[in-house]
Amino acid sequence: MALAFGVAVPGVALSRMHHVDAPDLILALAYGAAVVGAAFLLSWAAEVAQLDISAGLAIAVLAFIAVLPEYAVGLVFALKGGHAASIHGALCQSPAAQAAGDDSPCALALANMTGSNRLLIGVGWALVVFIGWRQYRKRGRKVDGISLERAHSVELGFLSVATAYSLTLPLKRTITLVDAGVLIAIFAAYMVRISKAPAEEPDLLGPAGFIGTFPTARRRAVVVVLFLVAALVILACAEPFAVALVDTGKTFGVNEFLLVQWLAPLASETPELLVAGLYAWRLNTDAGLGTLVSSKVNQWTLLIGTMPIAFAIASGSFHGLPVVARQREEVLLTAAQSIFAVATLCNLTLSVREAGFLFALFWAQFLTGAFAPEHLHGAQLLFFSVVYLLLAARLVAKDRRGLPTLVRDGFRTPYAELTDDG
Repeated sequence: MALAFGVAVPGVALSRMHHVDAPDLILALAYGAAVVGAAFLLSWAAEVAQLDISAGLAIAVLAFIAVLPEYAVGLVFALKGGHAASIHGALCQSPAAQAAGDDSPCALALANMTGSNRLLIGVGWALVVFIGWRQYRKRGRKVDGISLERAHSVELGFLSVATAYSLTLPLKRTITLVDAGVLIAIFAAYMVRISKAPAEEPDLLGPAGFIGTFPTARRRAVVVVLFLVAALVILACAEPFAVALVDTGKTFGVNEFLLVQWLAPLASETPELLVAGLYAWRLNTDAGLGTLVSSKVNQWTLLIGTMPIAFAIASGSFHGLPVVARQREEVLLTAAQSIFAVATLCNLTLSVREAGFLFALFWAQFLTGAFAPEHLHGAQLLFFSVVYLLLAARLVAKDRRGLPTLVRDGFRTPYAELTDDG
């Protein structure tokens, strides 16, 4: 905990200075470290909060809190795009913005969103399966993968609906305020449904376990302080971190789109991935994968839904967040990966083989995207989108009753029945 606080101090101190004469890389590292430290504090606070609220709601809150850094970075770029539109009287689809392409604030906002979503599934979900599978083998148990309890049908049911709706986004020139309303409504319905989950004793790890031993009043006070400190650090460092990333790309000739799409989400996702990995290491794979699935619901509903609202507020208009040409293909690939991920979990089991597909396809599209010639980039995104969709169709056809059962349990089956069968 002292280390998490310590790495946040330099970034906060730098953010309070009016002018900082330091290399862009150093600034990016300082602000990024502060965001990572804040994310750890948020994760620990949210885990301890499970002692005071229902288990399902606690997982949802933990997942929401853990992705706050992604919200902060994405909203910074959405606000910048809105401010630019209000000043110049043109959206990110103007000729000048289209010429800027991946460098426009609107493109960078979507880059952060698509990168964090694909990283969460391609690395996070697979990581939990690989660690759990390895730990089971060390204990002499042969398993083909890991399973989720039936109660997690709720997260997967809402994720399937959000994913189905997301397929409409690549067909549009903007992510509209109507889209924002639909996605936020899905998230709100999810939170209402998940709040009905029964309470249970959480399996706290590390600093969270230490805080959990405090008397009730002291424990709650510490949780509130951690939330407040982490939120203040993120508010102070999110915007300068985003700016420093872009400036670092310009300084070293690195594509700033790639930095925002992958480096920023990697920094903010690290605590959540570590927590999920620790759960898997202790063979609590249900909590590990369940938390990451809930995070995906948050990112695929509330994260996307808040960006057009931020853009509209900053631009002083009712326009949604513009989607430049290349970003439609990025959003399509992210949606296709989400469809495949839901298909793999229709039976509430993620096998080592399926996790291998998620992991290998993520790295294949990442590496080919990073090194492919610019004129082939769109074709590369479309190719991997088709691969994900074909694999998903094969899984759904193989288990035709899996998706209807998942949706029924997710939306209609009482929680008491879901937990009894868990």
